[in-house]
Amino acid sequence: MPGLYVSPHGDDSSSGSLDHPFATLDRALRAAREIPGDVVVHLREGVHTLTAPLHLTGDDDRLTVQAHGYGGGAPERAVVSGGRAITGWRERDGVWLADVGDLDVRRLQVDGRPAVRAGIDLIPGEARRTDTGYVTDSEAPLAWRTPGVEFVYRGLYPWTEARVAVAAVAPGDGGTEITMVQPAFGWARDLYNSAWGGEVMAGPGLPTRVENDPSFLTEPGTFALDRSRPGHHVLHYRPRPGEDPARTRVVAPALEELVRLSGAREVVFRGLVFTGSTWSRPGSERGFLHYHGAGYYDGGPIEKVDVAEGAWVTVPARSETIPAAITVEDCSGVRFEGCRFTGLGATALAVSGGTAPVVRGCDFDELAASAVSVTGARDALIEDNLIRRTGLDHSGSPGISVQSTVDCVIAHNHVSDVPHCGIVAGPARGTRILRNLATGTMSVLADGGGIYLSGPQGDSPESGAVVAGNVITDTRTPYNFALYTDYGAAWVTVEGNVVSRADNTAVLHVHPPLEHVVYRGNFWDADPVGGDAVPEGVTYESNRTIADEEALTAATAEIRARAGVLTPRHPA
Repeated sequence: MPGLYVSPHGDDSSSGSLDHPFATLDRALRAAREIPGDVVVHLREGVHTLTAPLHLTGDDDRLTVQAHGYGGGAPERAVVSGGRAITGWRERDGVWLADVGDLDVRRLQVDGRPAVRAGIDLIPGEARRTDTGYVTDSEAPLAWRTPGVEFVYRGLYPWTEARVAVAAVAPGDGGTEITMVQPAFGWARDLYNSAWGGEVMAGPGLPTRVENDPSFLTEPGTFALDRSRPGHHVLHYRPRPGEDPARTRVVAPALEELVRLSGAREVVFRGLVFTGSTWSRPGSERGFLHYHGAGYYDGGPIEKVDVAEGAWVTVPARSETIPAAITVEDCSGVRFEGCRFTGLGATALAVSGGTAPVVRGCDFDELAASAVSVTGARDALIEDNLIRRTGLDHSGSPGISVQSTVDCVIAHNHVSDVPHCGIVAGPARGTRILRNLATGTMSVLADGGGIYLSGPQGDSPESGAVVAGNVITDTRTPYNFALYTDYGAAWVTVEGNVVSRADNTAVLHVHPPLEHVVYRGNFWDADPVGGDAVPEGVTYESNRTIADEEALTAATAEIRARAGVLTPRHPA
């Protein structure tokens, strides 16, 4: 099979051979299109920096891009990055400063470790909301470098977290006036309204966190971006002990997209590291008005939905979806094998349409949103992936999400340390969720689970969803259901799963009600909500509740042994 080689130390005017490699992946792809049949592009050790997203189409069919040596004993570490190295640091009062032009820095890697965006809890002083923002009796916000400061609203609904930027701060007759950006703040007032447990919410209240001002830099390993001068942004970083501006490598994500595949067939990526993407939308005047999962509001009609007697919420009539660093659209047979996705500013990998995508043996970590999202594809396989520390900026994002798919298989994955749901299946057909391990899910937001299904999953037992052999432990926040069939889920068989250490193991009474849902042969450490009064649409049989943890572990040893990743590996 013909091979081309790329090295960060190569030359795009060379032949692309092993001894004379190209310098850029873009040059190698252009050369590969001139070669008939199957082609392998080998990436040599080092960081392959992209200056623009790669776009692969039907002209790139039967292409493999892999780390050199993949499949052998010692593959080289080839990194595909949309990041930009930050240099030219100067120091002031223990903080490093660098001019970054118009770069909008929302995430930062320092010697390969993530730095945290600086923030404080709550608005200083006694604050209240106004028609255009907030007013507080504290003068501290007058020193904020606006625009650029961002308010985070965690738990507007139990499953929702929004972000809206500050437009300006000024002294006023009633105190310090904080004006929020529009239309985002007006949209937030229209969108977030509810009645719940006898309490009525009319628009967002006070933020739960305030981020991104240099005055918040009190902890080592934190950063903030001063955007007060358009086109002349200044990055501030408080170093950790031992870091030196002359030696420490600091990289800020610069591209919003790394790779897009459209209409391609049999394209394979193997053994690569993808990193260094961003998503600037949340800091814009349109904000990030999150509703559920990876969906957010971008204007348009708003609907009122009854969720229980006397309880309702207002929701978007239509939602947009958080974008991805790597997008696969209407492709056939695209595969990602043995890759790592890390330090990405939105979702890592999104597949829409097409047939037979495969994501196998990959690691996902340090992601602003989800790991894998699949919409509208047939015969997708998501298998043997290690997913952890996702949803770092957008807490509602599930680890794995599928919707409107046909015959999708999600098997032998380990999802851990995620802020909301681990695995989500929306309305779909023939989904198989088999022998996954979900640990430490629901660490931030509520009303979700380690595995969550909503809506119809088929129209018969044969076309419905099967959730079997999964192990779900340590579902953390109050008000969760570790194994959760919700919102009119229908044609679902839930069989032979293990659930322990959750606020609630499962729930059988939801709105709209469950239909043709079977819970059979599952093991819990506590009875599901509604297990003592099983609703008409649910078959509940041969399930066992074992409250003693040691006894439950012993009784489920075989199920536990088969759940989780097939290829053991150490977290990076």
